Amino acid sequence: MKQNTLNTDTVTEMKQSKIKCVVWDLDNTLWHGVLTENDKLTLRENIRAIMQTLDERGILQSVASRNTHEDAMAKLKDFGLDEFFLYPQINWGSKSDSLRIIKEKTNIGYDTIAFIDDQAFEREEVAFVHPEVQCFSEKQIDQLLDMDVFNPRFITDESARRRRMYQLDAKRNEIEASFSNNLEFLKSLDMKFTISRANKTDLQRVEELTVRTNQLNATGYTYSYEELEQMLEDDRLLILVAALEDKYGSYGKIGVALIDCNDPEIWEIKLLLMSCRVMSRGVGSVLLNFLINYSRKEQKQLRAHFLPTDRNRMMYITYKFAGFREIATLENGGQLLSYRTEDQVSYPDYVDLQIDLLHP
Repeated sequence: MKQNTLNTDTVTEMKQSKIKCVVWDLDNTLWHGVLTENDKLTLRENIRAIMQTLDERGILQSVASRNTHEDAMAKLKDFGLDEFFLYPQINWGSKSDSLRIIKEKTNIGYDTIAFIDDQAFEREEVAFVHPEVQCFSEKQIDQLLDMDVFNPRFITDESARRRRMYQLDAKRNEIEASFSNNLEFLKSLDMKFTISRANKTDLQRVEELTVRTNQLNATGYTYSYEELEQMLEDDRLLILVAALEDKYGSYGKIGVALIDCNDPEIWEIKLLLMSCRVMSRGVGSVLLNFLINYSRKEQKQLRAHFLPTDRNRMMYITYKFAGFREIATLENGGQLLSYRTEDQVSYPDYVDLQIDLLHP
């Protein structure tokens, strides 16, 4: 263990990913005192305001605490903080295992998780098992809001509602468990999938999606608001955004496609991404299928760029299953794929597809 000991009172320069989820310890971290020792617990100074600000920035929050679940949740409810936490892990197991469960349930990368604990041993145990996790001591709590990793560049409608959207998704997952047939569950959701041409008000969310989406990003590219603004003015480029909603509420804008239309005979998909939050909703290929049908209607050959990263193999599989084949190697080491069949493709019958390609 000593060979892997980290100084977790400071953040190393190597760890630069923006934080998507803060995982709090409770005893002597979120509050002063130890619950099992019947201490008179008091909240840490300014903690409510800090948590509220993180929530408003779209940063999720959870708990990894060694305590009895029922007692700790009751105390959090007494303090009026229980609603902030997604998938709280309060048990007597290891903190690293708790973080693994939170990571799996939120479907985000370890490098975007911040773990805050007053015990150096706990931070080092997490750092040893999950070295990508960014660990902080309780002494740094008052500095969190000023740190760059806790400050997204933009706060969009989706980021401000992110916790609520995750909570709605947890509700959907509970309901899904009551269905013996997944297809019947998807039909019951009454999903509406909307594809529209991006306008200027979409660009903050498009930048956020390129920064936050890793697994379902075909090239791994990120684009700044300023780059996207220039692209929006270029008639040779088409930027599409996809949104999803169902009877329980909106998922927000969850997909982006950037198509180069400069060649009179060929369209090239330079960027295709979908939010990981909708992976289980059976809509991951809807945007790509639309591009296949739309290019066919416009009598254009459809090609796509794919650049492998350590996380996006699922997008390569999506292209292959859709009928794309490799035709060349790109200068950046990626593959140029081409859609090889003439068939029109269908959409899932449990999705109501809405199209609006009028120029903003």
